[in-house]
Amino acid sequence: MSTRRPRVRSDNTLGQGKPIFVMRRGVTPHGRLDDAVTHDYMALTFYTAGSATLELESHWTVRAGDVLLIPAGSPHRFKEGEHLEVWGLGFCPVCVVAEGSESLLEPFERVRSGASAVVTIPESRRPFLENLFQELQRELTETREGTQVIRKSLTTLILAEVSRATSRGEQAPAVDDVVSNALRFIERRCLEPISLRDVAAAVHRSPAHLTTAVRRATGRSVQEWIIAGRMSEARRRLLHSDELVDVIADRVGYADATHFIRIFRRTHGATPAAWRARNRHPGTPGSR
Repeated sequence: MSTRRPRVRSDNTLGQGKPIFVMRRGVTPHGRLDDAVTHDYMALTFYTAGSATLELESHWTVRAGDVLLIPAGSPHRFKEGEHLEVWGLGFCPVCVVAEGSESLLEPFERVRSGASAVVTIPESRRPFLENLFQELQRELTETREGTQVIRKSLTTLILAEVSRATSRGEQAPAVDDVVSNALRFIERRCLEPISLRDVAAAVHRSPAHLTTAVRRATGRSVQEWIIAGRMSEARRRLLHSDELVDVIADRVGYADATHFIRIFRRTHGATPAAWRARNRHPGTPGSR
């Protein structure tokens, strides 16, 4: 039997660059089964029907009532499933850190540290959790006063339900994984003027070693991860604030607004101002 390492590709199309997104659907495999996929958002899937087998570091079987936690940058692939119905939640980790809500990342950090990626929700709590997904989906399709606070609150409640369902006695083993440590550092520091050398120093590896490890594990380079985090926060600010583009550039780590605009246009095919005009709903409440 072949032991060839699966190819890892980066795919961020699902959320379309939104700071938070929710979807409800039946699940079928996308792409080739021998491809592992990574993305730059944290993802959580709540299975309400059927069963599936997936790979995320290990092999996992999920059934109705289970939640699968997928940290940003973690290679995973769908193997097989039957009669699946799933709620999915994705959100930008850099945006969460920028808002001062770093504690929301704790369930995903446990998975990065070696804890189980699957959490079983008690049967009595499953209707409540599904209702939270329904409410969040509704809030994400509407634009009205206070909706940003409600979205954050509902996301927090969903993650709190998952955290409470985690076995209190379970201790994640101490895992010193250079790629996970690098991604964790980038998520928390990429809005500062950091470089590959800074990330390599933080994880005690040479830039060359780190470059190879991160590219092989995630399908992206360290610099691409830094840019992805900055662009995620830039999109959040463009959508949900009235800040000027040069102010946003500075807030996401670019002292030169022209350089920021050039990178944003290269990434999104439009300038920040044009992207904001195209994607922001009329009447969206701004928050400075």
